[in-house]
Amino acid sequence: MNPLKTLQNELKLEKNEEKRVILQRFFKTKKGEYAQGDEFYGIIVPKVREKAKKYFEELDLEQVKELLHSKIHEERLCALFILIEKYKNKKSTPKNKKEIYKLYLNNTKFINNWDLVDLSAPNIVGNYLFENRKEIKVLEKLAKSELLWDKRISIVSTLYFIREKEFDSTIKISKILLQDEHDLIQKAVGWMLREVGKRDLKIEENFLKENYKIMPRTMLRYAIEKFPEEKRQKYLKGKI
Repeated sequence: MNPLKTLQNELKLEKNEEKRVILQRFFKTKKGEYAQGDEFYGIIVPKVREKAKKYFEELDLEQVKELLHSKIHEERLCALFILIEKYKNKKSTPKNKKEIYKLYLNNTKFINNWDLVDLSAPNIVGNYLFENRKEIKVLEKLAKSELLWDKRISIVSTLYFIREKEFDSTIKISKILLQDEHDLIQKAVGWMLREVGKRDLKIEENFLKENYKIMPRTMLRYAIEKFPEEKRQKYLKGKI
């Protein structure tokens, strides 16, 4: 049997109705919500990752793209995990990595929930741009996109840079997204600023002192979540 069909059949066998109902609600799939119409099997993430590791060498990129275009959330997640496995494989050449990166960016409308972005963007977009600095401006292009998921990809991708103790990209993209109205972007920016602060608190605080009075409250709350309570309250009350 076609390995793609085999993988899809194996994922289908992992269906869990109780978890499916919970996930449909948790990921905002109702009419008018950000993930309207997304369909779930109710499979836990480690199981999806396990399937990706089992099949990543058997599927070519066209088959992975087909999987990424699935209406089933876990199939799209599995496709992203397969791309990550292919990207980090020791046999992967710079040409292979570029093909994976391009496939990812050409299909962002299918990377259409926050978990799909967060579990993949740093490992593919972040990793690729860290190694190919001449293409770094793509983050700004994504940040200025009309597509919610492009914007989330732009900021969450910088987590790879943060882990390498490079913070300029995070600060630059945070400035672009500073007054974005969607809570999924506000939360992501706040989260990345918090990650910067874990490694260099001075850089995070310099950014906050300049911008905390004009940034959305959700973004600020996420950014200062780990601050000592007294300092946190000063930020919230505008007394810094």
